[in-house]
Amino acid sequence: MRKWVKKLMISLGILLVIILLANFGLNIWLKTQLPKYIKNNTDYKVSYKLLEVDLMSGNILSAGITVNGKNPQNINIIGLQGTIDTLKITRFGIYDAVFNKQVSSSDLLLSKPNLNIILAKPVDAKTGKKKNPVRFENIRINEGNISVFRYTKQKFFSVQDLNLYVENLQMTEESVEDKLPVIFDKYDIKGKNFFIRPDNVYSLIISAIKTSNGRMSIDNFQLIPLLSIDQFKKLYPKKTKLFRFAIQKMEFTDIVLKKNNVSLSNATFYNPNLLVYTTDATQVKVKKPVNFELNLEDVKLNNATVQVMKPDGNKLLYAENLNLNVKQLRFDKETRQEIIPVGYKDFQFSGNDIFYSNHQNFNIRSVTLNPKKGELRNISVVPNGSANGKTSMDLAANYIGFNINKWEFIDKKLNLDIKDVFVDNVKGTIKAGEVKNSKKANLNGIQFPLVIRKVTLKNSNITYDKGNQPMTFNDLNATVNDIQLTSKSDNSGMAVDVKNYVITTKNFAYKTQFYNMAVGLLRLTNNNVQINNFAMKPLVSRAQFIKMIPVERDLYDIKANQITAVGTWDLFSDNKSINASNVTIQAADANIFRSKIPNDDPKEKPLYSRMLRSIKIPMIVNNLSLKNSKLVYEEDTPESVGPGKLIFGNFNMNVKNLNSAKTKGKPTKVDIKIDCSFMNLAPLSVNWNFDVADQRDIFNISGKAVNLPAVGINPFIRPYLHVTATGTIQEMLFNFRGNPKGLNGSFNLRHKDLKVIILDKNNQEKKGFLTAVANLLVKSDSGKLPEDVQVEDVERDPTKSFFNMFWKGIEQGLKKTLIGINIDKAKKTVDNAKTTVKEVKKDVKGIKQSAKEIGAEIKKNSEEKKENPVEEKEKKGFLKGVFNKKEKPKTE
Repeated sequence: MRKWVKKLMISLGILLVIILLANFGLNIWLKTQLPKYIKNNTDYKVSYKLLEVDLMSGNILSAGITVNGKNPQNINIIGLQGTIDTLKITRFGIYDAVFNKQVSSSDLLLSKPNLNIILAKPVDAKTGKKKNPVRFENIRINEGNISVFRYTKQKFFSVQDLNLYVENLQMTEESVEDKLPVIFDKYDIKGKNFFIRPDNVYSLIISAIKTSNGRMSIDNFQLIPLLSIDQFKKLYPKKTKLFRFAIQKMEFTDIVLKKNNVSLSNATFYNPNLLVYTTDATQVKVKKPVNFELNLEDVKLNNATVQVMKPDGNKLLYAENLNLNVKQLRFDKETRQEIIPVGYKDFQFSGNDIFYSNHQNFNIRSVTLNPKKGELRNISVVPNGSANGKTSMDLAANYIGFNINKWEFIDKKLNLDIKDVFVDNVKGTIKAGEVKNSKKANLNGIQFPLVIRKVTLKNSNITYDKGNQPMTFNDLNATVNDIQLTSKSDNSGMAVDVKNYVITTKNFAYKTQFYNMAVGLLRLTNNNVQINNFAMKPLVSRAQFIKMIPVERDLYDIKANQITAVGTWDLFSDNKSINASNVTIQAADANIFRSKIPNDDPKEKPLYSRMLRSIKIPMIVNNLSLKNSKLVYEEDTPESVGPGKLIFGNFNMNVKNLNSAKTKGKPTKVDIKIDCSFMNLAPLSVNWNFDVADQRDIFNISGKAVNLPAVGINPFIRPYLHVTATGTIQEMLFNFRGNPKGLNGSFNLRHKDLKVIILDKNNQEKKGFLTAVANLLVKSDSGKLPEDVQVEDVERDPTKSFFNMFWKGIEQGLKKTLIGINIDKAKKTVDNAKTTVKEVKKDVKGIKQSAKEIGAEIKKNSEEKKENPVEEKEKKGFLKGVFNKKEKPKTE
């Protein structure tokens, strides 16, 4: 053997002996002097029954350990108190423990520890550094009972019968501040009666935790508020929510707690129960984003219950038997920026007895939902008395279902494409709220267009009530295809564009203040309309109507067997339009009543061209036909006895190019042709036209009536003129041209055997003398058609309708041709005769008075005049002649 090798072996042997002796000496010293050293040089008092230290490895084995702090009031160090049956430390940092006062180890084994740990005050005010940290790479605890307190002596954490193995455990005050009291890589744990108090508001209690083959089970998890809701509002006036949370059992695999990240997989939560109290506090926007991340590979909630309470103590939300299965759920800094702050791969959700309340109560018997479809059954919505002018609903529906083609977020915006929506058997009422000016909607989180490819509504009975005027749809069925929701140009909301639709309803009814409108069948599509058995019936009598209206107004009673329309129209989008090729009204029966007893309506009545021009949307009806109909107009005045009546039977009307002058390049002239039976006695034809685009509102109207028995106009002239007529109006022609100021034109009348009868004011008795005089002035036969008379300067009252002006033109024509002017002459003649008779009667009365005075004077002087019988005889003869007019008195 070489010399240097020998020396090396000897040196190593000596070193080994020295180490063995040092290790033996250290153990002797630790057994006899360490407790004394710890007591004199640390803040703790430690005793033990066994202590073995390997100086080379840093391994320490001790048994029967008792530890206490020398000064429990020192909050700047970790406080320890309790016992440990066995302590084993691997690679203990002796140098750091002695000189840096830092406890660190590779591995720590605690057997049957029974410890109270008081955490040090977290931060040095001067340096900002943590004091006395405890670091263990791996820790194992068997049958431990451990309690951890804050430096304020407030319990922070406790556990009983703890069996724990953790790799790279970290438990510092810093982890407490991040809401993660323990951080580790791998774990194996079993224990009971866990308690955690993260702050002064909540405590966390767990009955038992255990792991088996990498799967953890947690029993009776409870997050319990330490304050009542009233105390919470008082102490934390800026907080908006207080929670109470309980889970009967949780199971999950591969939990990882690292820094601010919680990761686990295959998590199942049994019977979770969440209760949330809300307050009236305003939500404070958090400036610093939440630095917390959650990754859950597979999460299931079984039979959950959720309840959210309003600040007044009433329920805001309640749901039972909620079940949720989420694949790859994550909450991190990327998802926090989205509208829905969590990400997922897939989910399945179901629940029963869901209740939600705002200004009305929503109840859903059951719901199922996943990224591709959803179903809701037995839905009801009822008002709860807190609508405050908002739209409210009292509805029930059997079923709502939908299928989704796409539901995702792109660049923080919702992208939604719904395949179809099906709604079945909706019954109830929607009451419209007050219209208020609202702020422009914030639609920045939506990627337009939103697409709903099909909506189907079946077997529904819905009433829409606005201003106590209900509109009822019975047996309502609708299919709407290709709906696109887009943002309005002014960002005031969403615009709707619909490609095609089919809507049918039976026994439709619309009730207003004065009318009930009903339809037997209504069928509406984007290019066809069919209305059967239309009726618009008054709800009040004529006498009641007159009392209810402040100014003159028409009362309608209308029926129609059928109304049809063919064309194209857009009734849903912002660019509404109507383009109908043909509209037909069959067998209409209309009665229009107007009373002149109420005050005149002072509002200006525009002509029809201006009314059409005021329609805001483009509208064109190429051909409007009214067939086989009847129109009755009745008018009542304070002077008339009963209403005057005009009847237009067998009424047929055709209107060409009815429009609103809003479509460029389209003609704007409206031509109207009317053929009917006037008073059901004589044919009447009318031609009427005007140009909607002409701001002057010029119109032309002409017509012809033939072979009209004069008795036919008696129902209208008798109440007003107190006149009836007989004979025949063989031909009546009129041709008027006018504008909003009045009309001019020509009028002509041919008649035969025309006679009139003038009645008293009660229209009961004939005035024979006046009738005789009138008929003397009336030319009974006109012979051939006379020359036209000119109707001139008929001034329009702008507060009256077009037909008031038109009637004035007819009236002037009649006066100039025959009836009115001759009757006026007759009345004037009779009035003059009456005046003459009155004057004669007055003269006779004076003569009689004079005669009486003379007779009295004669009687007075009779005694004196008896002696002259001849003279007396002569005077008596004179008086006899005056009174009897048979004998002419003698005069000298």
